[in-house]
Amino acid sequence: MRLSVRRQDVFLAAGLAVLASVVAVSFGSGRRPDALGWTLLLALHVPLAWRRRAPLTVLCVMIPLIAFYHQQEYDHSAPTAASMVLLYTVAVTGSTRRTVTIGCAVVSLMLVLKVGHGMAGVAESFQITGWIVSMLVLGGYLRVHRQLTRTALERAERAERTREEEARRRVAEERLRIARDLHDLLAHSITLIGVQTSVAAHVLSEDPGRLDRAAVAKALDDIADTCRSARGELRTTLEVLRDHGPLDDDHGPLDERGPLPGLDGLPDLAATARAAGAEVELSVVAKVVPAAVGAAAYRIVQEALTNAVRHGGRADLTVRVGVHERDGALRVDVTDDGAGTGDGTPGFGLVGMRERVRSVGGTLDAGPRDEPGERAGFVVSAVLPLRARGEEGAR
Repeated sequence: MRLSVRRQDVFLAAGLAVLASVVAVSFGSGRRPDALGWTLLLALHVPLAWRRRAPLTVLCVMIPLIAFYHQQEYDHSAPTAASMVLLYTVAVTGSTRRTVTIGCAVVSLMLVLKVGHGMAGVAESFQITGWIVSMLVLGGYLRVHRQLTRTALERAERAERTREEEARRRVAEERLRIARDLHDLLAHSITLIGVQTSVAAHVLSEDPGRLDRAAVAKALDDIADTCRSARGELRTTLEVLRDHGPLDDDHGPLDERGPLPGLDGLPDLAATARAAGAEVELSVVAKVVPAAVGAAAYRIVQEALTNAVRHGGRADLTVRVGVHERDGALRVDVTDDGAGTGDGTPGFGLVGMRERVRSVGGTLDAGPRDEPGERAGFVVSAVLPLRARGEEGAR
């Protein structure tokens, strides 16, 4: 079991006291300690038990005891180890300025004590000064090294936290993207299948004796086409989940999502809406646009057509879809003349459209048309900048 810092210092002080006692009776310069000398020698080691908790206090207590011990001409080598540990502690726990100040003060005090010893005292002073400087430099070096190590660890931990937060953010964005895609796909497909099924049921029940087989076959073919299209998009989404692991931080980048739907898919959306009984007027005037902007426009039109077919409430529903590039932005306008006003329980369609528009730095307005009459309808209008955020807002 690891010892506490205080207990380590106590054991160190005791060990240094034993070492000093052995030196005092074995070798070194100066006379052997008498009762006063032993008292001073042992007493000056006691403060070392608090050297890391209060280094300056320990310094102020030990320096006078050490100075008085040397002044009495006791064995000068005995307290050397304790003196070096004290100087190292002061350097390793304080600033560079404090270390230099204390070093100069200790050297000055030592010179004052040795000034009366002639040339021998001068030679010994140089030797002692070398030890003092060595301990202070060692302590200062270790202090800087520890600071650099601590800073590096903090920086690494901060980078790790940032990486984890970024991974969690990307996972959340990917989940939201997949939820939007699945909502758009399923809502669009199920709505069309429901409308086409209603058409087939109407044909079957209208006049069983004069069954319009061609109309029924067309309705069933439309349902099959819608199912095939939905199955293909659903397979693409699931392949992204399976191959690239977007919900797992350890499975690589989340940006490899395969080809995005774009403006070239708008005629197919219009055709499926027409198959559901709506009259769709499509106008697309745009050059090559960023993939993320094209995907956002595609999904907005898809959701708007789905809502128009679902909530239009008319057999002669007309939907006008305009996608035009103007003033550095792609403008998407979808207007219908249905009876639905969007006053029912809100779903996720409009929320998903707004999120897609925000992902490319655009704006969206959606609501009932500000026109009187029962055919006022609903309008969706989006402005998607062509320069802002481009591909980084993909899907």
